[in-house]
Amino acid sequence: MLIDKSTIGCAYRYTLDQKDDWNKYVENATEYDFFHTWKYHKLANSGEPVLFVYTEGDNYIAFPLLQRPIPGTPYFDLHCVYGYTGPISNRYFEELEEHFMQNFKDAFLTFLKEGNYVSVFSKLHPFFGHSRLMIKFGGLHDNGKTIAIDLTQSLDEQRRKYRKTTKGDINRCRRFGYQVKKAETKEDILAFSRLYEQNMGRINASEFYLFNEDYFLELLTNEKNCELMLVISNGEVICGSIIMYANKIMEGYLISTQTEYLKYSPAKFLLDEISLIGRSKGIDYYHLGGGLGFKENSLFEWKLGFSDFILDYKTWRYIANQEVYDHLVKESGNEWVEEVDFFPLYRMSPSVS
Repeated sequence: MLIDKSTIGCAYRYTLDQKDDWNKYVENATEYDFFHTWKYHKLANSGEPVLFVYTEGDNYIAFPLLQRPIPGTPYFDLHCVYGYTGPISNRYFEELEEHFMQNFKDAFLTFLKEGNYVSVFSKLHPFFGHSRLMIKFGGLHDNGKTIAIDLTQSLDEQRRKYRKTTKGDINRCRRFGYQVKKAETKEDILAFSRLYEQNMGRINASEFYLFNEDYFLELLTNEKNCELMLVISNGEVICGSIIMYANKIMEGYLISTQTEYLKYSPAKFLLDEISLIGRSKGIDYYHLGGGLGFKENSLFEWKLGFSDFILDYKTWRYIANQEVYDHLVKESGNEWVEEVDFFPLYRMSPSVS
């Protein structure tokens, strides 16, 4: 839907009903991830997916987001899907002219005002240069680090960077005869779903990280760029990970291990095997992500056992209507304190602080 037209460019707002348009803007971008796709946004259950697009001639910037109503008000806010998103373009952000980025900013601010949006939150992609664009709005936030394995180096060099304990655990799994296979059946997917549910229960994960069988079935069925890889021992699924491909980047999306096999570290074996699969597909980087909550915790240290390739991870936190935002925060009973990392603050449960 055309939402704004000027003598310079045009702004559009697309929904899931415009599948072909959504896919066109994603697939023609110089840099994008599976997290930007129509298929992935279709699975979102925490808001209505919208794709804002600003065009000038043959050039465009597109920004996928999720719209949520703010209960008891005529207002909305925007946030992003679970994963690494941010804006995309048919040109590299490092090459965009200043006037083009400024025109995008003006069009997006008009979109926010006319849509009664109070705030916007988006995770940005560590590999893409879109911070150069978002810094023009303000609200760019350093959010920690992520880790990736560089598959453009030789396999020997890659494995030389593994921590000694990581190498030892991988070799032990090979001695045990563990095998890796791609999930091919509904039963394979359901086995992973049960494994994931067991893992989330063990760590007492929040509702945000809970996905059911239907989610996994829809994500993995008839999707060539999203695969489930399983570790098998004596015919039993003991570990699994979903991986996603786009533009020479492979994302390690979710990973789970049977509790009784944790001491044998099949997940380390699986990551090493997946890196070989990535190489066979011409992938340049296997992105492992960051620590829990993007803190440098035990999960982050575990991933450091594979690579010293560390990327800066940022989020964009923008207040579009300061007056309404402040009122909503006051009504919520919350207040900003340095120790609490949450945005928008009015959506935080008071118990979090």
